[in-house]
Amino acid sequence: MPESFGERQPIAESFHSAEEHHDLCNRKLSLLGRFPKRYIVGIMAFFGFCNIYALRANLSIAIVGMVAKYNITNESTTLIEPGFDWSSKQQGLILGAFFYGYIFTQLPGGFLANRFGGKFLFGGGIFITAVLTILTPFCAQQNIALLVTVRVLEGFCEGVTYPSIHAIWAKWAPPLEKTRLVAFAFSGSYIGTVFAMLISGGLFSAGYKWQSIFYLFGSLGILWFVCWCFLIAESPAKHSTITDAELDYIQSSIGYTEEQTQNLLPPWLDIFRSPAVWAIVAAHFAENWGFYTWLTELPSFMKYALNFDIQNAGYLAALPYAVMGLVVMTCGFLADSLLAHCQLSVVAVRKMFTCGAFLSQLVFMVAAGYLMTPVAAVVCVTIAVGLGGFAWGGFSVNHLDIAPQYASILMGISNTFATIPGIVSPGLTGVIVSDQHDKSEWQIVFYLAAGIYLAGGVIYGLLASGHRQEWAEVPTGYMSQVDENIKDDL
Repeated sequence: MPESFGERQPIAESFHSAEEHHDLCNRKLSLLGRFPKRYIVGIMAFFGFCNIYALRANLSIAIVGMVAKYNITNESTTLIEPGFDWSSKQQGLILGAFFYGYIFTQLPGGFLANRFGGKFLFGGGIFITAVLTILTPFCAQQNIALLVTVRVLEGFCEGVTYPSIHAIWAKWAPPLEKTRLVAFAFSGSYIGTVFAMLISGGLFSAGYKWQSIFYLFGSLGILWFVCWCFLIAESPAKHSTITDAELDYIQSSIGYTEEQTQNLLPPWLDIFRSPAVWAIVAAHFAENWGFYTWLTELPSFMKYALNFDIQNAGYLAALPYAVMGLVVMTCGFLADSLLAHCQLSVVAVRKMFTCGAFLSQLVFMVAAGYLMTPVAAVVCVTIAVGLGGFAWGGFSVNHLDIAPQYASILMGISNTFATIPGIVSPGLTGVIVSDQHDKSEWQIVFYLAAGIYLAGGVIYGLLASGHRQEWAEVPTGYMSQVDENIKDDL
C-alpha cells in the first residue's frame, strides 16, 4: 500500500541513536588519522560515473564536427567542410545506438552483482567501454554500420554499471549516510557530462580533430580502472586496511553482513507486483526522458535553432549539467539532514525531492518551449535540467530503502525502463525535428518532455514507499567486530 506523505517509518525513528553512533565512530577514526574507506568508495564511484558519462556523451559533441557542412542555395549546393554525409535520421540512429546495447544488460547486471558482487562488474564495464571508445574513430571511418555496432557494444558493457554500484552501496552505505554517498557518486554523471562537453568543445577550438575526443576519454577511463582495482574492496569485511571501528559502524548500522544475504534468492514475483518498485520505475523513466533528450540533442539545438557556433554550443550545452551536478552533489546531504534532524519520514523526503523536482522541470520546460529565444531558452533549460538533480536524492536511493539486499536488481529493473528514452528519444526527435533550424519543431520536443515529467511525478507521489518491504526482510543478528575495549573508547 502507498504511504501517506507524513507517515513516520521505523528507520527514521532510529536516526538519533544512529547519528550518535556515527559521530562517535568518526571521532575515533579522526583520532586514528584514518580517512574512512566508505568515503574513498564514494570518491572513486564519483570518478567512475564521470568516466561513464564522458564516454557516453562525447559523441553528441563530436558528431557536430564529424558531419559534412553544406551551403545550400536555390541554384546549387556547395560543400563548406568535408565530413560524413549523414542525414538527421542517421545521426539520430548513431546517437541512440548506445542504448540498444545498454538496455539488455541492466537486469542481468543487477542479478550478477547481487550474486557475485559489484566491484569488477562496475569497473570492468567502464574499462571495456573505454577500450571501445578508443576504437571508435577507426570504426567511423570504415562505415556507419561498424560505428553503430561499436556504440551498441559500448552500451552493452556500460549497462551493468548502474545496477552493480547499488550492490556496492548495499554493503558500504550506512542508513544515515546513504543518500549523500549515493547522490555524491551519481553527481559524477553530470560532472562527467560537463567535462566531456567543455573539453570536446575546447579541443575543437584549439584545432584538434574530432578523433582526439575519443582517444582522450578512452585513455582516462582505462587509468581510472587501474586505480579502482587497487583502492576498492567488494565489501567492508574484505577491505584489508579498514579499521575495526568503521567496519562495526557500517555493518551494525546496515543490520546485516554480506554472508547473511549472499545466498538469498530474489522473490521475483513479489518484486514485480510491488507498487513501490513501479513508483521508482515511473520516476526513473520520466527523469531520464528529459535527461537523455538534451544529452544527445542539446548541442544541435544550440547550434542550429539558436545559431551558436560549435565552441559556444559545447559550453552552453554543458551549463545545465553543471548546475545539475552541483544540485545532485548537495541534495544528498540535505536529504540526510532532513531525515536526521527534522523528524521527516523517509517516504516524505523521497516524495518531496522527486515530485518537487519534476514539478519544477515541467514549469521551465513549458516556459522554454513557449519563449524560444536564445537567452530565455538557455536559462529555462538550465533551470529545468539543473533542478532535476533533486530527484536523485529521492527515487535513485529508494531502491536501498525498500530492499537493500536486492537494490542492484531493482536498479536493473528501473534502469531497463529508464533506458527506453535513450533509445526512443533521439530517433523521435530526429523525426519531429526534420529541419533543425525550425524552432516550432523543437517546441514539440519541450512540451513532450514536460508531459512525461508530470506523469512520472503523479505516479511516484501516489505509489512510492520508504520502508523495507515484507518480501525484503533478512535475518538479523549482526555480531560486532569491535572488541569491548575499543567500544569503551568510542
